[in-house]
Amino acid sequence: MFDERNAKSSRVLQIYTELLNGKTVYKNKLANKYSVAPRSIQRDIDEIRNFLENNQKSGEVTNTVIYDYREKGYRLVQLNKTTLSDGELLAICKIILDSRAFPKKELHDVLGKVIDVCASEESKRKISELIKNEEFHYVELRHKTSVSDILWDIGQAIRENRYIEIDYIRTKDKSIVSRKLKPVAVMFSEYYFYLAAFIEDNEVRKDFDVLNDSFPTIYRLDRIMKLTVLNEKFHIPYKDKFEEGEFRKRIQFMQGGKLHKIKFRYSGLDIDTVLDRLPTAQVLNEDNGVYIVCAEVFGKGIDMWIRSQGDSVVLL
Repeated sequence: MFDERNAKSSRVLQIYTELLNGKTVYKNKLANKYSVAPRSIQRDIDEIRNFLENNQKSGEVTNTVIYDYREKGYRLVQLNKTTLSDGELLAICKIILDSRAFPKKELHDVLGKVIDVCASEESKRKISELIKNEEFHYVELRHKTSVSDILWDIGQAIRENRYIEIDYIRTKDKSIVSRKLKPVAVMFSEYYFYLAAFIEDNEVRKDFDVLNDSFPTIYRLDRIMKLTVLNEKFHIPYKDKFEEGEFRKRIQFMQGGKLHKIKFRYSGLDIDTVLDRLPTAQVLNEDNGVYIVCAEVFGKGIDMWIRSQGDSVVLL
């Protein structure tokens, strides 16, 4: 009896060690390894989970053992005690799917991690079932490029005020150009991640719309073929600090250019769709469902949007 208890304790500790080392453990494989029934391994895993849950402190991040339906095995994860509600988590999953921001394989990984970390054991299967069909029919973008790593590298360069050098596929002629940049922001809009950055080379800048423009140029991250974060740092005085939030309100169409004001007449069904699309928009006048609206925007992207609205929007 003592030997059996000793063997069981040793087995549980070895399984726990594997989980702590980030490994996924499989019930049937463990049963064969230790020459016991699968239900004995299940009891071992349940004991480890109960031990972790019973020794947690209120409000702290805690470890727990979850069953990974994709891997078909058990693994250790960290859960924050402030969890999302099922409705909040489902909404986030739907937003991720609809954004089409990730290649298909990366999408599956991201959704799986979000659900595993944020959902209770009872909710995981329900949420997975609710998004299963949409996940199966997910259509990735044509570039099929993961930008997660480059996104993080640029984020660190922004935080540390470091110059970057990029090789970039230019939109107008598909040629590859090199740029030395001061990165100031990363943004997401309509399927793509974008970099906002100031061009360092005056010879390059002279070909742009505005020489000595105080606003940055926009680059799509999936078109960056090579990125180098330089040790060289740049300095922006606090009074000239780039206001990403204010810039974001005015660049809804992710095209650089002059900041200008527009005024148009709107006679469509729902003025809220216009005000939500253009955060700087203000209604100047309303007469029997016809609105006069003004807004501040960067670049010429607004022209395409106005044309797409047909007769409901008329530029004044």
